[in-house]
Amino acid sequence: MMDRTTLTTLPKLPADLDACVERALAEDVGSGDVTARLVPETAVVRAEVFAREAAVVCGQPWFQRVYERLDPRVTVAWDIKETSSTRVDQRIALVSGPARAVLTGERTALNFLQLLSATATATRRFVDRVRGTPVQIVDTRKTVPGLRTAQKYAVACGGGANHRFGLFDAILIKENHIAAAGGAHAAIERARALNAGVKLMMEAENLNEVQAGLEANVDLVLLDDFPTHLLSKAVAMAREYRRLNKVRTVLEASGGVTLNNVRDIADTGVDRISIGGITKHIQAVDFSMRIAGHGGG
Repeated sequence: MMDRTTLTTLPKLPADLDACVERALAEDVGSGDVTARLVPETAVVRAEVFAREAAVVCGQPWFQRVYERLDPRVTVAWDIKETSSTRVDQRIALVSGPARAVLTGERTALNFLQLLSATATATRRFVDRVRGTPVQIVDTRKTVPGLRTAQKYAVACGGGANHRFGLFDAILIKENHIAAAGGAHAAIERARALNAGVKLMMEAENLNEVQAGLEANVDLVLLDDFPTHLLSKAVAMAREYRRLNKVRTVLEASGGVTLNNVRDIADTGVDRISIGGITKHIQAVDFSMRIAGHGGG
């Protein structure tokens, strides 16, 4: 069952929220909504938004910004807060204003709401499974193109944490980098020589590479597709290395993580678990909008 926790402090909104909404409206509305012309220009309606399934609501700022952009006379009154959990068939909002604008913005507004709620819901389910452990659930770069910042906001709304945002804000040495550079040590040395001023992380596919990362004092070692018994060994290695050298290298498990095994992975003692599925293997939450009446109020 989904935990019904609502965050007391919301994540910071992405700087590209407005640009994201502008792109989405341009994509859908184009030169104008010809179908909306069927409705008299002076018509005013009230429309109710319902959640057809249990979910974590996320994306309200995007939903509202769609209507602010189309017609500032449209108002959106939310029945529940961002990050709250819904019941099946629960009304979550009332949209009121000029009928043409309400209808034109319906699909774009719901698209944001259904996608971001899906990401927040998937994240919350993983967070609930590891509750009681110190492990963090984090995202990856496996996001919908053009919506990365929005999805990372949604991950945070679900109780998760954000990994690097892109290729610019951290160095992550992966298997192909190691192969191209001639080994883990060579790749790490070249990364240090860059003096890039960002965190240095490396992917490890075996315990020897874990040891190389610890000895190089990288900020994070990503344990890729390690079975739980090897994760436990890696954790033991890291704890011993930390004790002897007074350093702190974060261990992150990744690959093949599911709701069925995430607790077992957390119990090995890793610091973080990254899950690409919370942003790429998602099914949109079912929301619908229905005209409830004419006139304001």
